[in-house]
Amino acid sequence: MSFARTMLWLTLGWNVGEAIIAVATGLRAGSVALVGFGLDSSIEVTAAAVLLWRIGLPEDDARAESRERFAHQIVGATFFALAAYIAMQVAYVVVTRNEPESSGLGLLLAAASLVAMPIVGFVKRWNAQRLGSPALVAESTETLVCSYLSLALFLGLGANRLFGWWWADIGAALLMVPWILKEGFEGIRGDDGR
Repeated sequence: MSFARTMLWLTLGWNVGEAIIAVATGLRAGSVALVGFGLDSSIEVTAAAVLLWRIGLPEDDARAESRERFAHQIVGATFFALAAYIAMQVAYVVVTRNEPESSGLGLLLAAASLVAMPIVGFVKRWNAQRLGSPALVAESTETLVCSYLSLALFLGLGANRLFGWWWADIGAALLMVPWILKEGFEGIRGDDGR
C-alpha cells in the first residue's frame, strides 16, 4: 500500500500544479478549454485526497465502503458542475464572440500532461490490480482518461496558436464534456471503474 500511497501523493501534487497553471493561464487567455482542464485537475485532486483518506482502512472495515461511496458521489457531483461551467462558457464565447488568445504556457502544459499521464496511469493501474483494489483501479482509470483531455486540449490550443482558429478552443472544451458527464454519472451511481 505504500507504493499506492506514493502514487496518490504524486498524482495529487501534479494535479495541484496543473490546476493552478491551467486555470491562471486559461483565465488570462480567455480559454474555456484550458480553464476546464484546470478544473478537471482539481477534481482529480479531490479524488486522490479522498482515496488517501480511505486507503488507511482495511477492505472489510464498514467505514471503507461508506467512504468509497461518499468519494464517488462528491467527485460525480463536481463533474456535473464542471460540465455545466463548460457549457455556459462556450455559450458566452459564441454569443459575445470573445475569442480566446493563444497560450504558449497552456500548450506546454498540455504536452507535458499528454506525456506524463499515460505513464503514471499505467503504473497506477498495474499496482491497483496487483493489490486488488477497485478504488485504486477506478482512480487509475481517471488518470488514464486525463490523457484524452490532454490530447483534446493540446489540439485545441495548438490550432488556435498555429492557425488562429479561436473556435478550436471551444471545440476542445466541448470534446471534454462527454467524458466529464460519463464520469459524473459513474460517480453518482458509485461505479468502481472496473
